[in-house]
Amino acid sequence: MSYPTGYRYTKEHEWVKVEGSRARVGITDHAQAELGDVVFVELPTVGADVKQGGLLGTVESVKAVSDINAPVSGKVIEVNRELESSPETVNQAPHDAGWIAVIELANPSETASLLDAAAYEALLA
Repeated sequence: MSYPTGYRYTKEHEWVKVEGSRARVGITDHAQAELGDVVFVELPTVGADVKQGGLLGTVESVKAVSDINAPVSGKVIEVNRELESSPETVNQAPHDAGWIAVIELANPSETASLLDAAAYEALLA
């Protein structure tokens, strides 16, 4: 798969799309493929403060439960409530409709430590 070039990626397979002072966050296509059919997504709490690398939520599939790590630090300002009734959206559109949360960035420079699409694809190779 070719990964979106406007996103940044973690080695733990989360993605970030920076939109001004906010970051939309989800798991990558690779992560959802490894998990298999997603049956439940535990969303973070709106208003919660998260630290880069800390726990943001969990994704449960027919195979496993996997932590979602926060790729950036900040305050959770929005969550994707659609995933409560349609968790399979993470499988169907992991880089679009399957997003998990939006974080107000506490330190925008943290994104510089994340991988670009080419580096993420190389990690997977």
